[in-house]
Amino acid sequence: MAYTLPELGYAYDALEPHFDAQTMEIHHTKHHQAYINNANAVLESSAELTELANQGCPGSFLKNLNQVPADKLTALRNNVGGHANHSLFWKSLKKGTTLQGTIKQFIERDFGSVDAFKAEFEKAATTRFGSGWAWLVLQEGGKLAVVSTANQDSPLMGKEIAGCEGFPIFGLDVWEHAYYLKFQNRRPDYIKEFWNVVNWDFANERLEKKLASCGCNSK
Repeated sequence: MAYTLPELGYAYDALEPHFDAQTMEIHHTKHHQAYINNANAVLESSAELTELANQGCPGSFLKNLNQVPADKLTALRNNVGGHANHSLFWKSLKKGTTLQGTIKQFIERDFGSVDAFKAEFEKAATTRFGSGWAWLVLQEGGKLAVVSTANQDSPLMGKEIAGCEGFPIFGLDVWEHAYYLKFQNRRPDYIKEFWNVVNWDFANERLEKKLASCGCNSK
């Protein structure tokens, strides 16, 4: 089954004035769609790759890149990665939610304070050279950590490919296409605005589901 563009679930202007409507629309309908188109073109060129993609969601595919032929690896790493990363990104955005519950407890436990977590996340997003992502991930053993990846790599790909590992709770896209129309070269300003649109309810639900599925200690 070919990958398709997921609906945002909200209007393009729903995150104003923090993230602008024009950027959201272009980001979703042009950039994300391009990753999907490119990924499908490569996957459909091989029955084996099509079968591998059909075994699970894009995130599952990223965990099995060792099964991808070397001549297809870069294209699928970039484009399935772009599809998976953006699909999570859209769900992670919403105005008006509050940091509370399990995720707040874990952030305070693992980073010392919410402010310390935000500072570490902002540093990872700001210092990612060129294009890439900053992530909050749940690592083996049930501890939260901040990591960053280049281009469209995901922590799901593992250390050998992405340089880090973990289950993404949410990520921030720091490619210029995510912010340039509104913020130009002011990436730190864009990163600061992100805290106004994090969907903490979704992040908390995602964390709790993962903790339940892996049997990690939630204390």
